Amino acid sequence: MTPIGNKRKRKEVEFRLINSEEMPPIVIKSHEDNNGLVIVLNQHHDVWLALHRNTIPGITESLHGKLNELCDTHLEEQLAYRRYDDE
Repeated sequence: MTPIGNKRKRKEVEFRLINSEEMPPIVIKSHEDNNGLVIVLNQHHDVWLALHRNTIPGITESLHGKLNELCDTHLEEQLAYRRYDDE
């Protein structure tokens, strides 16, 4: 849901292909120049990526839930700190 009076800015996602024996099949990282995301796909693991090509997109719902849990915990801690500071 978009907050009233604010328009949510769409974040950019950049995809990069690499071929590295040392790196994992997929990396999600922050962009070096802005606040966007970079998804790195490692072609060295092409067979593994092909095998999981339908599983990987399916993790987004679970990942969303875990990120919400992480953020909720952080926000609850911040509220507790604020209440403690106000006493």
